[in-house]
Amino acid sequence: QYEEKVRPCIDLIDSLRSLGVEKDLALPAIAVIGDQSSGKSSVLEALSGVALPRGSGIVTRCPLELKMKRKKEGEEWYGKISYQGCEEEIEDPSDVEKKIREAQDEMAGVGVGISDDLISLEIASPDVPDLTLIDLPGIARVAVKGQPENIGDQIKALIQRFITRQETISLVVVPCNVDIATTEALKMAQEVDPDGERTLGILTKPDLVDRGTEDTVVEIIHNEVIHLKKGYMIVRCRGQKEITEKVSLTEALEKEKAFFRDHVHFHTLYNEGHATVPKLAEKLTLELVHHIERSLPRLEEQIEEKLAQTQAELERYGSGPPSDAAEKLFFLIDKVTAFTQDAISLTTGEELKCGDKLNVFSALRREFAKWNAHLDHSGEKFNKRIEKEVENYEEKYRGRELPGFINYQTFEVMVKEQIKQLE
Repeated sequence: QYEEKVRPCIDLIDSLRSLGVEKDLALPAIAVIGDQSSGKSSVLEALSGVALPRGSGIVTRCPLELKMKRKKEGEEWYGKISYQGCEEEIEDPSDVEKKIREAQDEMAGVGVGISDDLISLEIASPDVPDLTLIDLPGIARVAVKGQPENIGDQIKALIQRFITRQETISLVVVPCNVDIATTEALKMAQEVDPDGERTLGILTKPDLVDRGTEDTVVEIIHNEVIHLKKGYMIVRCRGQKEITEKVSLTEALEKEKAFFRDHVHFHTLYNEGHATVPKLAEKLTLELVHHIERSLPRLEEQIEEKLAQTQAELERYGSGPPSDAAEKLFFLIDKVTAFTQDAISLTTGEELKCGDKLNVFSALRREFAKWNAHLDHSGEKFNKRIEKEVENYEEKYRGRELPGFINYQTFEVMVKEQIKQLE
């Protein structure tokens, strides 16, 4: 019954997102954010069961939609990556990291730039939860070689665009060995969600906690330091040493379980269900489904409003051209006749047909009034200048002409000068 309820909810939102609905409407989502080296990639690896791009610097360079679908025991693993109209099936889980890097290079350029365009990765396996997450680039503080100086601002703007939406749950990843109050990711989440209504904290790297500070970590998980309505979870994922030693994700989960179960300080968190990746997966799935259920009524209203607007716009465009050659001719004649009639209506000022904004003569009168005011303003200066020039010319070039009768050549020179200015 649980699976029957979960999968349709998540599939519905995934389908809407794949159709491009998110360009017009905000869809329920869980966005994963964190500072660089916060352990974000490790958490997603543990949840998805596949290796994702990792390393120093910015490794997530495009928003990555990670769609996980649980399959029945014994069914084969399935993967598919989609971006910018391209779609490719992935046969081997070990190829996922390479495919994501290739997609990022295609969209953000080879190097260290970022892109707002979404990469969609679908994974179906008996070992993954029913869950969809959007992984965002880690927050960079200083630009490294090859990065634009404002790379940090670019990343923050991208993150802000996702987490500002009321439909987004912010999944904030924070290492245990840093002061949580100074974490940039949590600070950004608090700015858009000051009451912590849609923010969930994940603490990583508990094995790196300084001795004597374990109680502080327990207090954070118990929501006693920075309060979040959705609370906190703690996980221990593979470190670089274990990856080098080729410790599998399955072995890493066993090690994680043993770590929390046997830890002097953290075993209480394990017993309370606040620790380990499997418990995190359960919580995230439930949070997402409940969030979708709460968002659906408003989403339905928004879709109906958008549909009504689009239908009204289509009606204004009228019917399209017919396919039959003879009908096309009549269609063209009707259109030309209608256009001619509209033009006549505009010139005769028929109020009912043209309205205030389309009346040609009303618009012309307004423009002529502006032009008249401009001429009145500039004409006075122009006349004085011309009079002065005539006086100068008369003084220099006047012959036997009577006073007040300007020599034609003088007149011609002055007119030519004015024409040059107009050119």
